[in-house]
Amino acid sequence: MSGSNSGNSPDDSGDNDREQRDRSAGASQPPPAAEEPSRNDPESVSDSDADAVTIENDGVLRWFLKTNDETVVMARDVLSSVAIVAAVGLLLFAVSGIWPPLVAVESGSMEPNMHTGDLIFVVDDDRFTGDNPAAGTGVVTLENGQESGYDKFSNPGDVIVYRPNGDTAETPVIHRAHFWVEEDENWVDTKASEEIVGDATCAEVTTCPADHAGFVTKGDANDGYDQYGNGISDVVKPEWVTGKAMYRIPWLGNVRLTFDKLLGGMLAPTSPSSQSLQDPASATMTSTPTGPDAPGSGLHGELAGVVGIASVGAGATVAIGRSRR
Repeated sequence: MSGSNSGNSPDDSGDNDREQRDRSAGASQPPPAAEEPSRNDPESVSDSDADAVTIENDGVLRWFLKTNDETVVMARDVLSSVAIVAAVGLLLFAVSGIWPPLVAVESGSMEPNMHTGDLIFVVDDDRFTGDNPAAGTGVVTLENGQESGYDKFSNPGDVIVYRPNGDTAETPVIHRAHFWVEEDENWVDTKASEEIVGDATCAEVTTCPADHAGFVTKGDANDGYDQYGNGISDVVKPEWVTGKAMYRIPWLGNVRLTFDKLLGGMLAPTSPSSQSLQDPASATMTSTPTGPDAPGSGLHGELAGVVGIASVGAGATVAIGRSRR
């Protein structure tokens, strides 16, 4: 026979031809298209997708929440900060019943139980009433607290905030209520401590006998009653009381005191009464140091103020008011 066999079987030749055809067909097919990210999948939305969000296609709300426009981002930060501050303020108001509910202490008339720079949480006087309050009020005096065992800030009785002589033009005072007196009572003779008034008689004290019923008050570090010796106020009527102190946060009030030093006292305060506030972000109150180390009688020392809360950008700043007396 002429001719020779190459050694490959017919099956082998067919297999090689098919492999070549398969490789050629695979090379000519386009690669599969990449899967497009879903608009509903937040993780698949890139920065360019966020930039592409438009009011026309997505609506105002989604555009405002998703866009990366710098002005809108800043507006979102400010609004979120304001919302947080408002929520905190509403919570504090709901608990305390007054606004502002925080006081920064500047003087030492309530030491060692309140220190300069402390922040004090204040509530309405008819809330969180202790045992044996005076004459239907929500205030427990030192005298009654000694009998019932009720104390606040390491001494018996409540520490109250009141307007001297009920004058809304005067800066309020924060001192402890010592005892309750009735109208025409000779309280210097009947209830005053001899350690404070000494041999004084009612005839020697301008606020005795009492023109009306109310509280006799005193700073814990002071030598005399507010109604004796220094002329801070007449006997305190219940309607002059704007609140009572509940809790102390050490040093946090220094935030406002520092701001005032930096700004040279330009932050003008107002009264802490919610009824007469011109600006709910600030208010004032006064503590009244007396005794041999005091700067003098009358209303010349310094105390306190109240908290207002302001927000800037993505954060909130606490600004604490102050006043002079």
